[in-house]
Amino acid sequence: MSVQVFGLPVSRGVAIGRAVLVASSRVDVAHYFVEPHQIRGEITRLAVARDLVCSELELLKQEVQGDTPAELVALLDVHVMLLNDEVLATATRQWIEERHYNAEWAVAAQLDALTRQFDEMEDEYLRERKADVEQVAERLLQALARADKACMPPIMRHGTGVGSAQGDATPLVLVANDISPADMMQFKGSVFRGFVTEVGGRTSHTAIVARSLDIPAVVGAREASRLVRQDDWVIIDGDAGIVIVDPSPMVLDEYRFRQRQGHLERDRLARLRGRPAVTLDGHRIQLLANIELPGDTAAALDAGAEGVGLFRSEFLFMNRAGELPDEQEQYEAYRAAVESMRGLPVTIRTIDIGADKPLDRMSVNELKHDHTLNPALGLRAIRWSLADPDMFEGQLRAILRAAVHGPVRLLVPMISHPSEIRATLDAVERARARLAAEGIPHGVVALGAMIEVPAAALMLPRFLRHFDFVSIGTNDLIQYTLAIDRADEAVAHLYDPWHPAVLALIASTIRMALAAGKDVSVCGEMAGDPDFTEVLLSFGLRSFSMHPTQLPTIKQRILRTEMAALAGLADTVLAAEDPQQAGRASVRRLGGQAAPAA
Repeated sequence: MSVQVFGLPVSRGVAIGRAVLVASSRVDVAHYFVEPHQIRGEITRLAVARDLVCSELELLKQEVQGDTPAELVALLDVHVMLLNDEVLATATRQWIEERHYNAEWAVAAQLDALTRQFDEMEDEYLRERKADVEQVAERLLQALARADKACMPPIMRHGTGVGSAQGDATPLVLVANDISPADMMQFKGSVFRGFVTEVGGRTSHTAIVARSLDIPAVVGAREASRLVRQDDWVIIDGDAGIVIVDPSPMVLDEYRFRQRQGHLERDRLARLRGRPAVTLDGHRIQLLANIELPGDTAAALDAGAEGVGLFRSEFLFMNRAGELPDEQEQYEAYRAAVESMRGLPVTIRTIDIGADKPLDRMSVNELKHDHTLNPALGLRAIRWSLADPDMFEGQLRAILRAAVHGPVRLLVPMISHPSEIRATLDAVERARARLAAEGIPHGVVALGAMIEVPAAALMLPRFLRHFDFVSIGTNDLIQYTLAIDRADEAVAHLYDPWHPAVLALIASTIRMALAAGKDVSVCGEMAGDPDFTEVLLSFGLRSFSMHPTQLPTIKQRILRTEMAALAGLADTVLAAEDPQQAGRASVRRLGGQAAPAA
């Protein structure tokens, strides 16, 4: 019988596949697929770990006998019996042999399967034996963790990463309590068609990366890990925010038809790639791409981007166990991005770490992210950079050096205080002076500020005296304006990009920047949302930056727009009691004038 789980739609489209469950939070292990030639080695690792745990338990029995209650000794016997149970061992090996799971993942998967069976038992005594299975599994995982990690793929040594091999051609979808943004990056080129998480919000960075990868995704789907079993057929409806578990053949056919329709629409939009983004009455609009890693520039160019409007440099710092990239490594990465864009501008944002993008090493004092009471308001972004001058100087030097190879713009995140402006300008000048003194080639960069804190929007004239351009980060601007943690699904319904205060700050920022003769763009999620295209154009915006996958849809919208027809739309939306309803009604009225884009 099929089950529906409801969550938040964060990345459009339909994904259909077998469920792959990562371990729950009680068992935090690495999850990755192994290649066929590695299967025997994983089974051997599992056998060695089992023998090690058996030996440890037998030794413990010998040490405690005589002065320990017989019941406790009997429990140790039960654990040894479980470890030597051939049915249990065979079932665990099957995860490795048939699904190509690594040994740790196989243990966690079998643990999940067994605990479900225990939970369904009517006998209370038998249900309580679940704890014995959990303890045995944890001992096995601890023994595996003591194995030589040099054999493990480097990207999997930290966190709960997911690899890219697969045992067969069966489509797979990932179901987890949560997935970190760094782990999400491993979806690129992976076997997973979509993902479901139990926590998260529409604009959490995990959701943003999912959209950038064009993978259907639903977050905030509470109880998903409990209701979905390993290998269940699952449909992810990324448009409606619905997860269908064990769907009927009729429902499967319906969603497969929707999948085919989606592919046809993508193919149609791809034909717009070579066309400039020009409105019906001749207004040229700049469409830029947001990227996370240098290799993403290929997708940006393929989508027809006119440059990179946001290079999220923090992804170079993640999943490194606190070993941050040095100046040379960063320089090579930035240089690769600049050169691959073939003379088009690249905007590199300095590291924006903190909140839902923690590092293993969060500060100069090596404080852990989990110890921060409110990470969204803590030591993050430019605050973190200014608190670690050596790290910040290394990044600034790398960016300045990369500017030799093409046009580079340097963007500073979450800046909000006059003292931060002064400190940032001083840091840039110091890095430039030291490069010059050392005779190291470096280029000129335009310096920009992100407007993502209300304080920055309200004191914009002062910002414009010091910066060459501004970029509006709508995700955080909404979060801080409305006091909503955008990663918290409990308050996700209050996260509202149509809020009058948010729209007023965006409109005033665009107008003031243009009046001062400074470039202004929007690089947050609103830039890639077609519901806002005409509204942002009516505010005066002429530069949008978004994930490459969103570019064709926004370009189509622009090609069908006549700027003259948008006169008055900004005032209508800003004055409305319900801006969303007013904006959509106005755009619908204009829709009759739209001409086909392709």
